[in-house]
Amino acid sequence: MSLPTPVSSVEKLQAALQAKAKAAPGYRFYTLWDKVCRPDVLAEAYRRCRANGGAPGVDGQTFEQIESAGVGPWLAALREELRRAEYRPQPLLRVWIPKGNGGQRPLGIPSIRDRVAQMAVLLVIGPIFEADLCEEQYGFRPGLGAKMAVRRVYFNVTERGLCEVVDADLSDYFNTIPHGPLMRCLSRRIADGSVLSVVKRWLQAPVVERRERGEQRTTAAADTNRGTPQGGVVSPLLANLYFRRFVLAWKQFGHEQRLQARVVNYADDLVICCRPGFGPAALATFRGLMTRLGLTVNERKTRLARLPEESFDFLGYTVGRYYGKDGRPYIGTRPSKKAVCKLLARLHEETSRRWNWQEPAERVEVLNPILRGWCGYFNQGPVVRAYRVVRRYVERRLRRWLMRREQRGGTGYKRYPDRYLYEDLGLFPVPDRRAARPNAKA
Repeated sequence: MSLPTPVSSVEKLQAALQAKAKAAPGYRFYTLWDKVCRPDVLAEAYRRCRANGGAPGVDGQTFEQIESAGVGPWLAALREELRRAEYRPQPLLRVWIPKGNGGQRPLGIPSIRDRVAQMAVLLVIGPIFEADLCEEQYGFRPGLGAKMAVRRVYFNVTERGLCEVVDADLSDYFNTIPHGPLMRCLSRRIADGSVLSVVKRWLQAPVVERRERGEQRTTAAADTNRGTPQGGVVSPLLANLYFRRFVLAWKQFGHEQRLQARVVNYADDLVICCRPGFGPAALATFRGLMTRLGLTVNERKTRLARLPEESFDFLGYTVGRYYGKDGRPYIGTRPSKKAVCKLLARLHEETSRRWNWQEPAERVEVLNPILRGWCGYFNQGPVVRAYRVVRRYVERRLRRWLMRREQRGGTGYKRYPDRYLYEDLGLFPVPDRRAARPNAKA
């Protein structure tokens, strides 16, 4: 099978599915599996997975190995498995990634074969469910993003006067979503049994964890009938679908009007902005609804913040009271201390001794996307102080790395002045004034 350039045909298919879903909110789609197996859909699925990169799964197969043997035959073999209903997902490879609070988060890595199959299904069913998701949901959706969610919270607080905020947190949301209700969310729109059965297999896939004593295989998802693995291609959509139940209940049961409280959701992050005096009732209602949905509220992190006396963090920003040059107070947003510390920790790691073998220009090429991306996201509100902290830190760390690399002592300020860092090496100039702040779209 040749590898076409299928973007336009896939986009046409997606537009048709989404148009039908919008025009008929109660319509169920009966024939979708044939679309999943289309050569153009599978080719586009591979292209997107390749662009995302990522580590190999449990089988160890890499993109480079697939491409050296030929993408076309590899996709043709996968298509035949799917078309003949012979496809079975492989176990997930579990790795642990650090969390901001010092703990670790489990990440389930599918094989590339399973990633491509999941992406093909996502390309087909994603537009259908995109038509159903609520406007309060900003995570993993085309045209929306985290900064837009932060702006919505800011608008609710400043323009609507909803200054009592339930800063909510769920315990291990992705791994506790119950499979039965989640599958009912899917079957509300999808009647194609092949699609539903393969999603169920992905949800129940075993997990392999490699340790010093060998591999350990667990089947917790199938045993408990809970969880959609973080790391799976379809997991963000499934998480959005299940969270939609909470948003709909909040609105349809009248809590939004009764409590004058607006929900803003991004993945498993959630705040509820309320009129003064309604915060305690909104918090109690939130707890009750989550219990009914089979989810667990993280009581240690869930709290009620009353602005402007208090502040809260949401998606890396701190929302609270700040003071202008004239001393006047205002409600604004700025990068949270946690977000700044996380960036500094990463910059520290990227300028450690382990990289002494690398050329300075190559190391700067690694640092620049980190700095550019961070500044592009954190460019709202009074950001100059945080920018200056980051700029001074990266300059100091890079100079020290350059000196250690040459086995020299000292800080390196005279040997490596700013001109060398920014003009010769091309280090990204973190703005030190508001006027120099880079523009970034949400």
